[in-house]
Parts: sequence; C-alpha cells; structure tokens
Amino acid sequence: MKQGIHPKYNTDGVVCTTCGTRWQIGTTRQNLRVEICSNCHPFYTGEQRIVDTAGQVDRFMKRLSASQDRQAAIEKQRTAKSQPQPKKSLLKELYGDDA
Repeated sequence: MKQGIHPKYNTDGVVCTTCGTRWQIGTTRQNLRVEICSNCHPFYTGEQRIVDTAGQVDRFMKRLSASQDRQAAIEKQRTAKSQPQPKKSLLKELYGDDA
C-alpha cells in the first residue's frame, strides 16, 4: 500500500439527529449524521407519526390555504360579473334623483 495517497480512516460513527442513537462504523468522513434511523422510523417502531424535519407539511398547508383563498376570490368575481347590473331610469339619468 502506498503511503500518503489514502484518506484518513475514522471510527467515529454515525449519529441520528432525531433520537441521538450512535453506531460505530469505519468511514473516511468525520461526524456523519442522519435525519432518521431504524430506532425512530415509524415503519420499524409501529407508530404512525409525521416526521417533518424540513417543515414540508407547514409549507404545503400554507400553499393550500393560499390556493383556496385565490379560488374563492376568483369565484366571487365570477358571481359578481354574472349578476346583471341594476338598470338606471333614463329620467333619473337626465334629471337626477329629483324627477
């Protein structure tokens, strides 16, 4: 084996950021972290919970409410356009409200 061409070999391990579990492994990178592991994943634990580390559910709910608000505003405009405007009397137009 040639000297000086291989990366440094570490036995630090991997850490799960959700539950804090550590595994000792051999790797060339230091401080490996994973977001979810077999100790806290719902498939392995049998729990049904949402693991939302990136805020994806909140972003989706925000987009959904914005979309629903936009659709409600468009529907309101459509109903306002489809209703006929009240006709003004020609006499009221010419002589004002006094006639």
